[in-house]
Amino acid sequence: MGEPEVPGPLVGPGEIMIMLGVGRSRFRQITVQPHFPRPFQTLQAGSVWLRSEVEAYIRDYRQPRPADEEEQG
Repeated sequence: MGEPEVPGPLVGPGEIMIMLGVGRSRFRQITVQPHFPRPFQTLQAGSVWLRSEVEAYIRDYRQPRPADEEEQG
């Protein structure tokens, strides 16, 4: 009871590190930046985020990697 209704898929630190292509140290740096979404919920095992919010952050605030730019060009 009292748990928020989950409006979509959730991701944890491991999934986000893969999505961002970064390691644990850089992940921690990114999550404290003002534009990074706040965790949807913090559990005993750690925080979880809404996948859609992390994807929006990546789309809006992350630069494409050189390999991504080559594929587009």
